Amino acid sequence: MAIKKPDVDIVIVGFGWTGSLMAKELAESGLKIVALERGESRDTYPDFAYPKITDELTYGIRLKLFQNAAKETVTVRHNSSQTALPYRRFGSFLPGDGVGGAGSHWNGMLWRPLEADLHMRTTVIEKYGASFIPQDMTVQDYPFTYAEMEPYFDKFEKICGAAGQAGNIQGKIIEGGNPFESARQNAYPTKPLKTQYAGILFSEAAKKLGYHPFPVPAANCSEPYTNPYGVQMGVCNYCGFCERFGCYNYSKASPQSCVLPALKSYQNIELRTQCQVIRVNTDSTGKHATGVTYINAEGQEVEQPASLVILSAFQLHNVRLLLLSKIGKPYNPTTGEGVVGRNYAYQMNGGINLFFEKNNVFNPFAATGTTGMFIDEFNSENFDHSTLNFIGGATISATTTGGRPIQQMSLPSSSPKWGSGWKRAIRDNYLHNMSVGSSGSVMPYKQCYLDLDPTYTDVHGQPLLRMTFDWQQNELKMTHFIGLKSEEIVKAINPHHYEKQYMSMDAHYDVRPYQSTHTTGGAVMGDDPKTSVVNKYLQSWDVPNLFVLGACCFPQNLAYNPTGIVGATALFAADAIRTRYLANPGPLVQA
Repeated sequence: MAIKKPDVDIVIVGFGWTGSLMAKELAESGLKIVALERGESRDTYPDFAYPKITDELTYGIRLKLFQNAAKETVTVRHNSSQTALPYRRFGSFLPGDGVGGAGSHWNGMLWRPLEADLHMRTTVIEKYGASFIPQDMTVQDYPFTYAEMEPYFDKFEKICGAAGQAGNIQGKIIEGGNPFESARQNAYPTKPLKTQYAGILFSEAAKKLGYHPFPVPAANCSEPYTNPYGVQMGVCNYCGFCERFGCYNYSKASPQSCVLPALKSYQNIELRTQCQVIRVNTDSTGKHATGVTYINAEGQEVEQPASLVILSAFQLHNVRLLLLSKIGKPYNPTTGEGVVGRNYAYQMNGGINLFFEKNNVFNPFAATGTTGMFIDEFNSENFDHSTLNFIGGATISATTTGGRPIQQMSLPSSSPKWGSGWKRAIRDNYLHNMSVGSSGSVMPYKQCYLDLDPTYTDVHGQPLLRMTFDWQQNELKMTHFIGLKSEEIVKAINPHHYEKQYMSMDAHYDVRPYQSTHTTGGAVMGDDPKTSVVNKYLQSWDVPNLFVLGACCFPQNLAYNPTGIVGATALFAADAIRTRYLANPGPLVQA
């Protein structure tokens, strides 16, 4: 029998970026808020203290900050005719675990979407006609405009102390920024990070080809800064330990460095860690959430009643919780009916490794997760697709995120894999290489989806989430095109030797090598309950006192990293809850 806790006003499930932002934004209401985090408690000190956090074996290889696949994983298959098998060791993507979630271990790239990203279906139809969209592609528009969301992009950047060079301020194009970005009202809170040698070479080559390189927008603070929550942030020291690591310097934006310090003064917020929510409870009608049930650290089942439930876990976990809770109609790929699990998408990356003679010295160890130069000429609808027969695009960049000894030894493919020859290759190449990479969008398809696995269960006996996904011809055509454009830049850089790493046209999704943790969809937002799980305010169509946050709400995957729009939509939803829902609980009419 479950232990029943006293009623609370709001329960928040997951305490990463979206959960912590929601707690802070609703804290002033005075309502009793309980946040439930499946992992352990973590803060900058002592958990990310130097020097222990710069242990690559513990954090980068053994994945200390990540979900334990032995307790819960996903099953994976390429198509519905196959039997999905459990993902035993995460590689392709790395779900976070513990307070801060993926917001603790991310690199910090902080993008805003392009206008066309938010209205991809409409834009494609207007430019190329409806027949340009493949019949199996389920691309759709976001339910809001860029103008509606701009104040929330701005607010999230200020919370993060973002560093960057604006390219479009109130319609005025600014030299050195991204000329393709949608208009912003303000410059970035802090100045751009320093440009590395790799970025300088990339920029010079890109300019020769007529492109417009710019520094990546970074949630890595570049100067002394205090954010709107009154939290003082540190200045990034380019230590080279961003992705897979917490930031010991209070510089990389995370819940720990930007939000949690501001929550400590509130008496109406309680955080319970090592509490894994296993379902959202509803009343007899199934249309009203009554709270959640979770398993605590002692293995006991606990019921937490609440008037308002907010799902703010990782994308995959939010979708699984909806399915386990029987909230929303599960997607059926055969009929096309249902919404929960629909429009799952990933991200398609590629790259080229460049090797130089010894007079080119790169010092890769002096880096951040966001030290790099980008071009946006071939992203989204920034270029003409009419003769290319694909939708979407990619950024192209030269980024150096560190020079760590295990994972960041880039060597020519001809190098020995071990022994004295391998050591000589490291000596000869460690300081003399760089890469040019791309990050590409992925469209949704009727045959790519999430549902509950009929066979495999987690440590608590609940069905695992099943992922049915493979690369489609649209994205393979896109990455082939982007690879050719990247190679043109590489040839202009003129290294001694280079090696391409782009997928062939017959490639299949491989779960083994890391690609990105940018998984999206499964609980998408929209204007129509027949094709979406939540409305523009991230409120469930079926259960109005349930809000679902995060990248699970993306209709398709952008070329950009998702955190900017994840944070902005969480703030947008929090504003709607605070100013409209709490005064009049019920379905929010879309303005």
